[in-house]
Amino acid sequence: MTATRSWSQSSGNSFIFRLQKSLVAFQGWYIVTYALGIYHLNLFIAFLSPKVDPSLLDEADEGPALPTKQNEEFRPFIRRLPEFKFWHSATKGIVIAMVCTFFEVFNVPVFWPILVMYFIMLFCITMKRQIKHMIKYRYLPFTHGKRTYKGKDETGKPFAS
Repeated sequence: MTATRSWSQSSGNSFIFRLQKSLVAFQGWYIVTYALGIYHLNLFIAFLSPKVDPSLLDEADEGPALPTKQNEEFRPFIRRLPEFKFWHSATKGIVIAMVCTFFEVFNVPVFWPILVMYFIMLFCITMKRQIKHMIKYRYLPFTHGKRTYKGKDETGKPFAS
């Protein structure tokens, strides 16, 4: 299964979950939705993190290092949670949340604005810490297209004369 297929399947399941919440019980299931949001935030942070945390490596350790200068060897960013596992786990979380909405025991009455504010606060604090870590250790978890290399200039002639 490709990452694109996983992404589309996860998006479809998320849409079905939202539709089910709105049709079955428009008011409620806030704890299930909040737990799903926290789980997705946890997956996203693992997706943005490098496989080997540079803060845990000693300077004397010869573990994998990210290049910090122009003339150093290029080593691609290796994620702690690969993209396919990210989408697969997100899809499993959505399916489990949908199953939880079938049982009334998970429909705990709460004041939902507090959960929303707490989630926004948690998201901002977590992303701020992650961005500081990315800046400190100079890594970027996203690539912008395929890396290209320049070869020798071609003369345009198929055969040497």
